[in-house]
Amino acid sequence: MNEIQKSDLFEVGKEGVKRILTPDDKKIDIIEFDDKKLCYVKSAMGYPAVYPMYETHFESKADAVLMDLDGTSVHSESFWMWVIEQTTARLLNNSNFKRESEDEPFISGHSVSEHLQYMIDKYAKGTSLEEARKYYFEIVNYEMNEILKGRGKQDAFTPAPNLKEFLTTVKKEGIKIGLVTSGLYEKAMPEIISAFKQLDMGDPVDFYDSIITAGQALRKGQTGTLGELAPKPHPWLYAETARVGLGIHFESRHKVIGIEDSSAGVVSIKLAGFSCVGISGGNIEKSGISDMCDYHINGLMEMLDIIL
Repeated sequence: MNEIQKSDLFEVGKEGVKRILTPDDKKIDIIEFDDKKLCYVKSAMGYPAVYPMYETHFESKADAVLMDLDGTSVHSESFWMWVIEQTTARLLNNSNFKRESEDEPFISGHSVSEHLQYMIDKYAKGTSLEEARKYYFEIVNYEMNEILKGRGKQDAFTPAPNLKEFLTTVKKEGIKIGLVTSGLYEKAMPEIISAFKQLDMGDPVDFYDSIITAGQALRKGQTGTLGELAPKPHPWLYAETARVGLGIHFESRHKVIGIEDSSAGVVSIKLAGFSCVGISGGNIEKSGISDMCDYHINGLMEMLDIIL
């Protein structure tokens, strides 16, 4: 974390502010006072928010494990970043367009609209988010259909190493499992269904105790549900999975732990009041958010030493 003197809403030395910290990706600011911490979550969509930051600690044995989808349960982030790249290529009418490696922390882990707005601001000024979303969903629908027919990108969705062994062990221990994703339903469910088919694990809806996605995409001719303005790093997806999906009260949050590979997910877990395990392979380190993780692991099976 990097110390700064002033954020959009707060300034060191004013109104009791002692220190302001921001990670390398500058997606959040942490505001420290004598008696509390706040987290200022920025927004490419124009709707920032300020949340209290709770002190977190974990007490084993876990009552529940909250698991991210992309990058943690299923390796698919490269596919979705490729879709963002292809969408930008269409906006620019340039089939040879390639994103830069430095874009990764800004086009993974957040909502579709956040990702697209970032690319518009950097590469396609003058184009609209609405046009980008239109292209994005055209590409997604085509690619998903091709994958289901066995003609698409064969490496699009791959189960994380030892996913089956980890999930079945946790299940046998009587620990509830929630699956949490910032992905919209239409892109998230084919991923986990594909992974479960590859692992011969049946229907994921029957296996998980709760699955919370970012809802349905809003497009002309159909209704949508809130998901583009309140995904990770906001706390609501993880909070809803635990409180509504699993029936765990906020007061029992120290028996709940989340696992993430993205900076946005880490912030989301912490703002929901839970301890967080950061798994390698995502953008946690690149984003400068590692210090917010309570634990770090390289693979899912290492998680068992923490939760049991």
